Amino acid sequence: MWVGTVIGTLVATPKDQSLTGSKLLIVQPVSFTKHKECIPVVAVDAIGAGTGEQVLVVGGSSARYVVGNPEAAVDAAIIGIIDTMEVNRDLLKEP
Repeated sequence: MWVGTVIGTLVATPKDQSLTGSKLLIVQPVSFTKHKECIPVVAVDAIGAGTGEQVLVVGGSSARYVVGNPEAAVDAAIIGIIDTMEVNRDLLKEP
């Protein structure tokens, strides 16, 4: 699992049939260190998240399980909207 911020939406009319009816969002992973650069990811929204919200995301086979189809063309799925998050940056180890 990882934490990200929804930065946008994606609309693709022609797409793999396993994605029909799925809402696709663009999620920017949160980096907890200053040295890590994170690339945005397209994720299936399983819970109704919106732009600007911090979310919890799963990837790989866990994401396909969330959408209920182990054969789905899904690599990431949003499974939660984060209410609050607290990080003690003094305990983070820099790479």
